[in-house]
Amino acid sequence: MISWPILSSIIFTPMVGVLLLLLIGKNQKNIIRTVALLTALANFVLSIILVMNFDGSTSDYQFMEKLAWIKSLGIQYLVAVDGISILLIILTTFISVIAIASTWSAITEKVKGFMIAFLMLETGMLGVFLSLDLFLFYVFWEVMLLPMYFLIGVWGGDRRIYAAIKFIIYTMVGSLLMLLAILWLYFMNHQFTGVYSFDVTMMLAEMSIAPQTQIWLFAAFALAFAIKVPMFPFHTWLPDAHVQAPTAGSIILAGVLLKMGTYGFLRFCLPLFPDAAIQFMPWIIVLALIGIVYGGLVSAVQRDVKSLVAFSSVAHMGFVVLGIFAFNMQGMSGSILQMINHGVSTGALFMLVGMIYERRHTRMIDDFGGIAHVMPVFATAFLIVALSSIGLPGTNGFVGEFLILLGMFKTNVTFAVIATTGVIVAAVYMLWMVQRVFYGEVKIEANKILKDINWRERLLIIPLIVMIFWIGVYPKPFLKLIEPSVQNLIETVKDRSQASAYNFEMDMAISPESEEFEDDAQILTHNGEGVAK
Repeated sequence: MISWPILSSIIFTPMVGVLLLLLIGKNQKNIIRTVALLTALANFVLSIILVMNFDGSTSDYQFMEKLAWIKSLGIQYLVAVDGISILLIILTTFISVIAIASTWSAITEKVKGFMIAFLMLETGMLGVFLSLDLFLFYVFWEVMLLPMYFLIGVWGGDRRIYAAIKFIIYTMVGSLLMLLAILWLYFMNHQFTGVYSFDVTMMLAEMSIAPQTQIWLFAAFALAFAIKVPMFPFHTWLPDAHVQAPTAGSIILAGVLLKMGTYGFLRFCLPLFPDAAIQFMPWIIVLALIGIVYGGLVSAVQRDVKSLVAFSSVAHMGFVVLGIFAFNMQGMSGSILQMINHGVSTGALFMLVGMIYERRHTRMIDDFGGIAHVMPVFATAFLIVALSSIGLPGTNGFVGEFLILLGMFKTNVTFAVIATTGVIVAAVYMLWMVQRVFYGEVKIEANKILKDINWRERLLIIPLIVMIFWIGVYPKPFLKLIEPSVQNLIETVKDRSQASAYNFEMDMAISPESEEFEDDAQILTHNGEGVAK
C-alpha cells in the first residue's frame, strides 16, 4: 500500500526536473537532455507504481489528497484518480518519455528552454487529469497553454508564430466561457450547502441544477472541450499547430493534449449536467460524424504527410466523442480505450514522420517513393503503425473502434452506419499514402542514399509497437481498469437526470459482469485469441 502522496509526486516531479535544469549551463546540451529524459522516466516509473497499486474493482476515487489552498475562498488542492483517469496518467508519462527522447538530434538550438517548457507542460497535463477542484482544474488547464505556445512559437516551422497564436486564441476563448460557468457553479454550490467550494464531489452530492440552466452551463464547458478535442467546426487550429510544431510537440499534442477535451466531457459535462448532455446528444453525435467523414476526406487530399496525420486526428477523435455520447458501457469504455490507442498510434506516426524529415528535410508525399527499398526497418514500423491507425484486427485501433461502433449500434443504427464509412475512408487515405511513399521505384537520387533508422530510433518505436499489439490482442487488463468507473458514470447520469426525452433502459447501462456485455464483447475482454482472429 502506498504511504506517500503519490499523485502529487507524479504531478510535480517534472517541476523538480525544471529546477535541476535551471542549475545547468545552457551549452551543456547532452546533460540537459539526459536530465530531462531521466526526470520523465522517473515519472513514468511512478505512474507504473500507481497502476500496480490501483484497485480496478471499484469506481471510487483513490489516493485522494486534500489540502486547503486558499481557505477564505474555499479553494482546495484536491486530486484523486479513478478508472477514467488512470490510463490517461500512464499515457501522459509514457508519451512524455518518448517525446523527449525523440528530440535528441531534432532539437539543437535553445535545448534548455525546450526541455523546461516540455516538463512544465507535463505537469499541467497531469494536473488536469487528476484535479477534482474546479479552480485547481482551471489553473492546470491554463498552465498547459503557455508551454505549448512556446514549443510551437519558438521551435516550430516557418509559420510557427501564426500557428502558436491561433492555438492560444482558440483555447482561451473556450476557457474564459468555462471559467464563467465554474464561477456560477461555485456560487450555486453555496446556495445548496452554505459552503463556498469548487469541490466537484460536493457538487455532485449536494447540487441539483434546473435542466434549463444546465443547457447554458453545459454549452460553456462543452465549447472549451470541443475546441480542445477538436470537434468540427472548431478544428481549424489543429492542422496548423501540428504541421508547425516540432516533432516532440506534435507527439505530445496528438498523444495527450487532445484527450483533455474528451476527458472533460466525461469528468464534468456528463455528471454535472446530465439533462443538457442528453438534450445535446444528437447534435454532438452529428458533429462527431461530420468530423469523422470530413477529417477522412480532407486527409485523403493532403500532399504533406504530417498534414495528413494531423487531419486524421480530427476523424479519430470524432470516434472518441461518438463513443462517449453513445451513453452505454461499450461505447464509453471503447472511447476511453481509443484515447489511449490514438495517443500511441498517432504519436508514433508523428515521430516516424519526424525521423524521415530529419533525413530529407521534406514531408511532401511526391518527394518520396520506393523508400522501403533503402529503409526496410523504418518502412515496416511505419506500416504497422499505419495499420493500427486504421483499425486492423489484432491492433489496438480495432478494439477501440469495435467497442465504439458496438455501443453506437445499440444507441442508433443510422449513426453507427455513417461512422463505419469513416473506417473505410481511413483505410483509403492511409494505405494510399503508404503506397506512394514506400513502394514503387526510387526515382529521386536523394532517396537512394537514405539511412535506415538507428538503434536509438528503434528503441523509441519498439515500446509503441508493443503497446499496439498488446492492446490489440489482449485488452482485458485495460478494460478492467475502465469499466467500474464507466458503469458508475452511467448510473450517475441516469440517477441525476430529470429528462424524459431519453430512456435509460438497463441494457444501455450494462454492468461489466452482466451476461449481455459478456456476449457482446467476449472476444475483446475475455479472449485475447479471439481478437487476433
